[in-house]
Amino acid sequence: MKRGSWKIRIFIGLAIVGFALIQRCNNKEENPYTGRVQNINMTSEQEIAIGLQSAPEIAQQHGGLYPDERLQSFVDYIGKKLVDNSIARETPYKYDFHLLADDQTINAFALPGGQVFITYALFSQLNEAQLAGVLGHEIGHVIGRHSAERIADSQFWQTVTMGATVGADAGGIVSSIGQNTLLTNGRGDELESDDLGVLFMINSHYDPNEMIEVMKILKAAAGPNRVPEFQSTHPDPENRIEKIREAIAKYGG
Repeated sequence: MKRGSWKIRIFIGLAIVGFALIQRCNNKEENPYTGRVQNINMTSEQEIAIGLQSAPEIAQQHGGLYPDERLQSFVDYIGKKLVDNSIARETPYKYDFHLLADDQTINAFALPGGQVFITYALFSQLNEAQLAGVLGHEIGHVIGRHSAERIADSQFWQTVTMGATVGADAGGIVSSIGQNTLLTNGRGDELESDDLGVLFMINSHYDPNEMIEVMKILKAAAGPNRVPEFQSTHPDPENRIEKIREAIAKYGG
């Protein structure tokens, strides 16, 4: 390839990377509920819309909703109690709590904007305080705007990777760095949500030590062949227990 062509490629690549960096700087904003400065490129209204749009499909993937209105009402009651007694009630998000029919997969998760899910497989192993801990953790993800932040991060690394590919055939290296960054950020999200979950439990008069029992249930569910922490978006339950104990001490639980 001619030297002039290389110069053009490098110039274009640098321009793409520069654009991504400028966009990232412009997208920075402080989360009013956590105080953390984040890279976000969507509004709260867009988060709510994404969550509402995705919720039916997510439920379908887990066998639909659990067909017992009494248990669903209980999940709604605990979720509402946590929202009403925390900063969650001050947010623009619309919190809905869904008990999924899936009795095989031990899991709970939240979509952007307030759609919270728990599988029957996990629900059936929890007492009331432990359920409050799980739901509080998921509310923490919503308030922390973790999904919106990961979407923005992913888009940033995609653009930077494209620039590196055009400019220096280094897209693979940059993409690898980006994936590791996203994994690390994902683990940070879990710890921030654990911290908020402990606070929400205390605010609603639940024993926050029950969150530690939840971690033990999750560890047992993962079994002896769990993925090493550095390859997982979730920190090891043992590390989470240590951080939860710190949060309990911090909030006086």
